[in-house]
Amino acid sequence: MAPTPSSMLALGTPAPDFSLPDTLGGQSLGLSDVRAEYATLVMFICNHCPYVKHVNAELLRLARDYQGRGVGFVAISSNDALAYPEDAPDRMAEAGRALGYPFPYLYDQSQDVARAYEAACTPDFFLFDAGLRLAYRGRLDDSTPGNGRPVTGAELRAALEALLAGRPVPGGQQPSLGCSIKFRKGS
Repeated sequence: MAPTPSSMLALGTPAPDFSLPDTLGGQSLGLSDVRAEYATLVMFICNHCPYVKHVNAELLRLARDYQGRGVGFVAISSNDALAYPEDAPDRMAEAGRALGYPFPYLYDQSQDVARAYEAACTPDFFLFDAGLRLAYRGRLDDSTPGNGRPVTGAELRAALEALLAGRPVPGGQQPSLGCSIKFRKGS
């Protein structure tokens, strides 16, 4: 099956608010709970997608490198857990703990949050500035499973560094590629 590209939500779009259960912490969290001083990264991921598995180690490095610098991180899974049981909340918690996610891993059962962000694939990245306006969306870097390129996070890191330095985020942003978000049939 061909990879699905991200939809490339318009830059400058305000971050849609949400309130979703955190599979790792047990409480519901909203945008105000995960936002940080300089930037907030909203990542749509899931457990079963080989594209997410390919970048998981870099997601951990990104969080380690930027959380202490005023960047908030949150991961959201919006997949239909009935059709994809590996992406159910209990399995999300298991995977998040096993991988050592240092950020919340939220479950979007209604799939309304994915729709609000126009998230299309996993992984799909949305980086918001201090005012919660979209500054970057698209891919982590040019590595995909099997293409032989190293996972560096270079493109997302460049956007983060620009925001932290008060510079414009580089243009030429490329869509992420991955597994389609598994929306429920008829929804």
